[in-house]
Amino acid sequence: MSLAHLRILLTGANGGIGAAMARALAARGAALLVTGRDGAALDRLAAALDLPAGRCLAVAADLTDPVARVRLVHAALTWEGGVNALVNNAGQGQFGLFADTTPQQLEALLAANVAAPLHLCRALLPRLQTLPVAHVVNVGSVLGAIGHPGHALYCASKFALRGFSEALARELADGPVRVHYLAPRATRTGLNEPAVEAMNAELGSAIDAPERVAAALVALLEGGRPRATLGWPERLFVRVNALFPAVVDRALAAKLPVIRRHAAAQGREAASVRSRRKTA
Repeated sequence: MSLAHLRILLTGANGGIGAAMARALAARGAALLVTGRDGAALDRLAAALDLPAGRCLAVAADLTDPVARVRLVHAALTWEGGVNALVNNAGQGQFGLFADTTPQQLEALLAANVAAPLHLCRALLPRLQTLPVAHVVNVGSVLGAIGHPGHALYCASKFALRGFSEALARELADGPVRVHYLAPRATRTGLNEPAVEAMNAELGSAIDAPERVAAALVALLEGGRPRATLGWPERLFVRVNALFPAVVDRALAAKLPVIRRHAAAQGREAASVRSRRKTA
């Protein structure tokens, strides 16, 4: 399927994955409404995409702010006839021991990773359901199918997004809206804390470039597939975890000392940052 007919609201376009997605989608001819928190960075991205007039719009918005979401939805509905696709890519990462998580971190991550994409879906569905064909893509994670130590809160958010995507796809199966779920594995972006990079290096975990995730998004839309998980052996682990979770339990238990050491280091660094902010 050609992407030239798509008018896509892409969230999280400021990030490494989001910017790579914007470039890949633009190269396939899609029109883009890009959004993120950094307005100046969005404007630079929009200029670099070099799309024809009317085929690209940048709207800065904090998706956890209800007022900003309303403004963004209004822009999406009124921009050159409105959007016909939503790519929920924005989100936050979180690494550390769950016992070290603050209430503020918990609320902020769930607001960004769960509440914001659900609110956008709910707000845009009435419009999307009037179209001949429309798309919703929720970008989750391999950790939306495998509970991983050191990522308990992040896993909770991505498990929620995967369950929502699956349920919504089935709820809308007899209508024009096609719901897709894309699950990347570890990806090299600026959001990764140094402790995550160090842990992945010590464990020998494979890390994808953002462009690979962007290519997977394009393939998902062009091929019409409902879901895709990136990486091998990650796809195998997802299946094994669903059928024989005790096998994954044992595999991760062997890695637990390394994970716990890096997660504890991340917790100490985060606590130090909070302390410095209080005394500044």
